[in-house]
Amino acid sequence: MGEAADLEVGDFSVWMSEIQGAIRGARGSDVPCGGCTACCTSYQFIHIGPDETDTLAHLPAELLFPAPGLPRGHVVMGYDERGHCPMLVDDKCSIYAHRPVTCRTYDCRIFPAAEVDVGVDDPDKIGIARQARRWRFGFPTGASRDQRDAVRGAARFLAAHPGLLPDGIAPTSATQRAVLAIEIHDLFLRRDSEAGQDTTLDQVDPDSVRAEVVRRREAGVVN
Repeated sequence: MGEAADLEVGDFSVWMSEIQGAIRGARGSDVPCGGCTACCTSYQFIHIGPDETDTLAHLPAELLFPAPGLPRGHVVMGYDERGHCPMLVDDKCSIYAHRPVTCRTYDCRIFPAAEVDVGVDDPDKIGIARQARRWRFGFPTGASRDQRDAVRGAARFLAAHPGLLPDGIAPTSATQRAVLAIEIHDLFLRRDSEAGQDTTLDQVDPDSVRAEVVRRREAGVVN
Protein backbone atom coordinates (compact mmCIF):
# COMPACT_ATOMS: atom_id res chain seq x y z
CA MET A 1 0.00 0.00 0.00
CA GLY A 2 1.25 3.50 -0.84
CA GLU A 3 1.69 6.31 1.63
CA ALA A 4 -1.26 8.56 2.35
CA ALA A 5 -1.41 11.75 0.30
CA ASP A 6 -0.09 15.04 1.64
CA LEU A 7 -2.55 17.46 3.20
CA GLU A 8 -2.20 21.15 2.35
CA VAL A 9 -2.60 23.61 5.23
CA GLY A 10 -2.02 26.91 3.42
CA ASP A 11 -0.09 29.96 4.60
CA PHE A 12 1.82 29.15 7.79
CA SER A 13 1.31 32.67 9.18
CA VAL A 14 -2.47 32.46 8.71
CA TRP A 15 -2.54 29.10 10.48
CA MET A 16 -0.40 30.52 13.30
CA SER A 17 -2.91 33.29 13.89
CA GLU A 18 -5.69 30.72 14.05
CA ILE A 19 -3.91 28.27 16.36
CA GLN A 20 -2.82 31.03 18.73
CA GLY A 21 -6.46 32.07 19.00
CA ALA A 22 -7.42 28.47 19.76
CA ILE A 23 -4.72 28.17 22.42
CA ARG A 24 -5.98 31.35 24.08
CA GLY A 25 -9.54 29.98 24.00
CA ALA A 26 -10.79 32.68 21.65
CA ARG A 27 -11.89 30.17 19.01
CA GLY A 28 -11.93 26.51 18.10
CA SER A 29 -9.46 24.86 15.78
CA ASP A 30 -10.89 24.15 12.34
CA VAL A 31 -8.95 21.04 11.36
CA PRO A 32 -10.00 19.29 8.13
CA CYS A 33 -9.68 15.82 9.65
CA GLY A 34 -11.16 14.02 6.66
CA GLY A 35 -12.43 11.11 8.73
CA CYS A 36 -9.21 10.70 10.73
CA THR A 37 -9.84 9.64 14.35
CA ALA A 38 -6.21 9.28 15.45
CA CYS A 39 -6.58 11.74 18.32
CA CYS A 40 -9.66 9.82 19.52
CA THR A 41 -7.87 6.45 19.50
CA SER A 42 -4.49 7.30 21.04
CA TYR A 43 -4.90 6.81 24.79
CA GLN A 44 -5.74 10.46 25.43
CA PHE A 45 -7.01 11.86 28.72
CA ILE A 46 -9.51 14.63 27.98
CA HIS A 47 -9.69 17.59 30.36
CA ILE A 48 -13.10 19.14 30.97
CA GLY A 49 -13.49 22.37 32.92
CA PRO A 50 -16.28 23.07 35.41
CA ASP A 51 -17.74 25.73 33.12
CA GLU A 52 -18.33 23.19 30.32
CA THR A 53 -21.80 22.43 31.60
CA ASP A 54 -23.22 21.37 28.24
CA THR A 55 -20.44 18.82 27.72
CA LEU A 56 -20.74 17.52 31.28
CA ALA A 57 -24.47 17.04 30.82
CA HIS A 58 -23.79 14.69 27.90
CA LEU A 59 -21.15 12.53 29.60
CA PRO A 60 -21.81 9.61 31.96
CA ALA A 61 -20.57 10.56 35.42
CA GLU A 62 -18.80 7.21 35.83
CA LEU A 63 -16.39 8.14 33.02
CA LEU A 64 -15.14 11.26 34.80
CA PHE A 65 -12.40 11.59 37.41
CA PRO A 66 -10.90 14.57 39.29
CA ALA A 67 -8.17 16.22 37.22
CA PRO A 68 -4.79 15.87 38.99
CA GLY A 69 -3.27 19.17 40.08
CA LEU A 70 -6.30 21.27 39.12
CA PRO A 71 -8.96 22.92 41.32
CA ARG A 72 -12.12 21.13 42.37
CA GLY A 73 -14.59 20.75 39.52
CA HIS A 74 -11.99 20.08 36.83
CA VAL A 75 -12.26 16.51 35.58
CA VAL A 76 -10.71 14.22 33.00
CA MET A 77 -12.28 11.53 30.87
CA GLY A 78 -10.14 8.47 30.22
CA TYR A 79 -10.18 5.85 27.47
CA ASP A 80 -11.35 2.28 27.05
CA GLU A 81 -9.24 -0.90 26.96
CA ARG A 82 -8.31 -0.17 23.33
CA GLY A 83 -7.14 3.34 24.08
CA HIS A 84 -10.24 4.80 22.41
CA CYS A 85 -12.39 7.65 23.67
CA PRO A 86 -15.56 6.05 25.08
CA MET A 87 -17.62 8.61 23.16
CA LEU A 88 -16.28 7.33 19.84
CA VAL A 89 -19.00 5.12 18.36
CA ASP A 90 -18.66 3.55 14.90
CA ASP A 91 -15.61 5.75 14.26
CA LYS A 92 -17.61 8.92 14.93
CA CYS A 93 -17.91 11.20 17.94
CA SER A 94 -21.29 10.48 19.51
CA ILE A 95 -21.37 13.88 21.25
CA TYR A 96 -19.73 15.96 18.51
CA ALA A 97 -21.99 18.99 18.97
CA HIS A 98 -21.32 18.87 22.71
CA ARG A 99 -17.65 17.80 22.68
CA PRO A 100 -15.16 19.23 25.22
CA VAL A 101 -13.14 22.37 24.56
CA THR A 102 -10.02 20.19 24.57
CA CYS A 103 -11.37 18.38 21.52
CA ARG A 104 -12.54 21.57 19.83
CA THR A 105 -9.09 23.13 20.05
CA TYR A 106 -6.93 20.06 19.39
CA ASP A 107 -4.82 20.44 16.24
CA CYS A 108 -2.21 17.84 15.27
CA ARG A 109 -0.65 20.38 12.91
CA ILE A 110 1.23 21.77 15.91
CA PHE A 111 3.62 18.83 15.64
CA PRO A 112 4.97 19.44 12.13
CA ALA A 113 4.92 23.18 12.82
CA ALA A 114 7.24 22.69 15.80
CA GLU A 115 9.05 19.72 14.23
CA VAL A 116 8.08 17.56 17.22
CA ASP A 117 7.40 13.86 16.65
CA VAL A 118 4.75 12.88 19.19
CA GLY A 119 5.22 9.20 18.28
CA VAL A 120 8.81 9.24 19.55
CA ASP A 121 7.81 10.63 22.95
CA ASP A 122 4.73 8.41 23.23
CA PRO A 123 4.40 5.27 21.04
CA ASP A 124 0.68 5.12 21.93
CA LYS A 125 0.25 8.21 19.75
CA ILE A 126 1.85 6.82 16.60
CA GLY A 127 -1.45 7.29 14.76
CA ILE A 128 -1.37 11.01 15.50
CA ALA A 129 2.27 11.13 14.40
CA ARG A 130 1.42 9.51 11.06
CA GLN A 131 -1.38 11.97 10.39
CA ALA A 132 0.78 14.90 11.49
CA ARG A 133 3.48 13.99 8.97
CA ARG A 134 1.00 14.45 6.12
CA TRP A 135 0.46 18.17 6.69
CA ARG A 136 2.25 20.60 4.36
CA PHE A 137 2.42 24.31 5.13
CA GLY A 138 2.78 27.06 2.54
CA PHE A 139 5.31 29.88 2.86
CA PRO A 140 4.34 32.68 0.48
CA THR A 141 6.63 35.15 2.26
CA GLY A 142 9.99 35.06 3.96
CA ALA A 143 8.29 36.24 7.14
CA SER A 144 6.06 33.16 7.28
CA ARG A 145 9.08 30.88 6.87
CA ASP A 146 10.97 32.82 9.56
CA GLN A 147 7.98 32.38 11.85
CA ARG A 148 8.03 28.62 11.27
CA ASP A 149 11.77 28.55 11.97
CA ALA A 150 11.20 30.46 15.21
CA VAL A 151 8.58 27.94 16.38
CA ARG A 152 10.97 25.09 15.66
CA GLY A 153 13.82 26.93 17.33
CA ALA A 154 11.68 27.40 20.44
CA ALA A 155 10.79 23.69 20.47
CA ARG A 156 14.46 22.69 20.16
CA PHE A 157 15.34 25.13 22.94
CA LEU A 158 12.71 23.63 25.27
CA ALA A 159 13.95 20.11 24.54
CA ALA A 160 17.55 21.16 25.21
CA HIS A 161 16.70 22.87 28.53
CA PRO A 162 14.29 20.47 30.29
CA GLY A 163 15.03 21.82 33.77
CA LEU A 164 14.91 25.50 32.91
CA LEU A 165 11.26 26.26 33.62
CA PRO A 166 9.58 25.69 36.99
CA ASP A 167 7.09 22.90 37.61
CA GLY A 168 3.68 23.74 36.26
CA ILE A 169 5.15 25.64 33.34
CA ALA A 170 7.78 23.24 32.03
CA PRO A 171 6.31 21.02 29.28
CA THR A 172 6.05 17.36 30.27
CA SER A 173 4.87 15.95 26.94
CA ALA A 174 5.39 16.44 23.22
CA THR A 175 2.03 18.19 22.99
CA GLN A 176 2.88 20.66 25.74
CA ARG A 177 6.30 21.34 24.19
CA ALA A 178 4.80 22.07 20.77
CA VAL A 179 2.10 24.33 22.24
CA LEU A 180 4.56 26.28 24.39
CA ALA A 181 6.91 26.66 21.41
CA ILE A 182 4.07 28.31 19.49
CA GLU A 183 3.25 30.57 22.44
CA ILE A 184 6.82 31.80 22.91
CA HIS A 185 8.13 31.67 19.34
CA ASP A 186 8.39 35.46 19.22
CA LEU A 187 11.28 35.22 21.70
CA PHE A 188 13.21 33.48 18.92
CA LEU A 189 12.68 36.25 16.38
CA ARG A 190 14.51 39.51 16.00
CA ARG A 191 13.71 42.63 14.03
CA ASP A 192 16.01 43.39 11.11
CA SER A 193 15.89 47.16 11.00
CA GLU A 194 17.15 47.38 7.42
CA ALA A 195 14.98 44.69 5.84
CA GLY A 196 12.01 45.37 8.09
CA GLN A 197 11.39 41.64 8.49
CA ASP A 198 11.71 39.12 11.31
CA THR A 199 14.64 36.73 11.23
CA THR A 200 15.35 33.85 13.57
CA LEU A 201 17.85 34.10 16.38
CA ASP A 202 20.52 31.44 16.62
CA GLN A 203 21.23 32.14 20.27
CA VAL A 204 18.76 33.03 23.02
CA ASP A 205 19.71 33.60 26.64
CA PRO A 206 18.09 30.84 28.76
CA ASP A 207 17.66 33.07 31.81
CA SER A 208 15.89 35.70 29.72
CA VAL A 209 13.54 33.08 28.27
CA ARG A 210 12.79 31.68 31.72
CA ALA A 211 12.01 35.11 33.15
CA GLU A 212 9.75 36.04 30.23
CA VAL A 213 7.84 32.74 30.22
CA VAL A 214 7.24 33.01 33.98
CA ARG A 215 6.10 36.61 33.54
CA ARG A 216 3.67 35.62 30.80
CA ARG A 217 2.27 32.77 32.87
CA GLU A 218 1.68 35.10 35.81
CA ALA A 219 -0.02 37.57 33.45
CA GLY A 220 -2.18 34.80 32.01
CA VAL A 221 -0.68 35.14 28.53
CA VAL A 222 0.83 31.64 28.51
CA ASN A 223 -1.35 28.65 29.43
